[in-house]
Amino acid sequence: MSAKKFYAVAKGVRPGIYTNWPEAKAQIDGFAGAIYKGFPTYKEAEEWLKNPVLRPAYTKTRSKTGSEHPKSTPCSDPHKDPLNPDPDRVTIYTDGGSSGNPGPGGYGIVQVYNGQVKEITGGFKLTTNNRMELMGVIVALRQLEFRDKPVTVYTDSSYVVNGIMKGWAKSWRKNKWIKSDKKPAINPDLWDELLNLTEELDVTFIHVRGHAGNPYNERCDELAVNSSKLDNLPDDKGYKG
Repeated sequence: MSAKKFYAVAKGVRPGIYTNWPEAKAQIDGFAGAIYKGFPTYKEAEEWLKNPVLRPAYTKTRSKTGSEHPKSTPCSDPHKDPLNPDPDRVTIYTDGGSSGNPGPGGYGIVQVYNGQVKEITGGFKLTTNNRMELMGVIVALRQLEFRDKPVTVYTDSSYVVNGIMKGWAKSWRKNKWIKSDKKPAINPDLWDELLNLTEELDVTFIHVRGHAGNPYNERCDELAVNSSKLDNLPDDKGYKG
């Protein structure tokens, strides 16, 4: 979970700059053609509002069950527009984090496929940010129903993306979980499981900026935070403090 930022709403119920996502989200939920964006500083948000990019971030439709989901539209390169998932791929967003690092933690998952949105979340009593980032992806792939389809995983964790896409985790496992600097790799239990899952599936990992106005990423963060605050959380048996 990334640090909180400023959210500029150019077109919504009440345009302006908001200091937390729930308030900003209230201005765009159900508002057709809402335009907004997240920034690391108030000044950047203020400057953008003077000349915002007039492109609606997403629109919502309702499924037969009444749940809301973003409307998919064609995109020449779906990997460049994470708000419009490729209908031929399973799109997964994940986020995770802990309060205290180590501390109570949680993960959140949003899966988008065939016009349907599925949410998964969970938490642990004592864990770390990186373990929850990994766990979010692992649980998403464990519970993947469409295992014959290509999958794109969006996460704001460079740790996860680089570990897989740059081959770091494979090298660590090949060297019996020893890194190139001769130090032990952290979280080998989760990396091993994630490698096994990615070897079974056609998966691409893409890094997205946290709290940058992506509704799926924001929802994952919300799920993760909420789960980390639940009572009677289970032990993260793989965590070794």
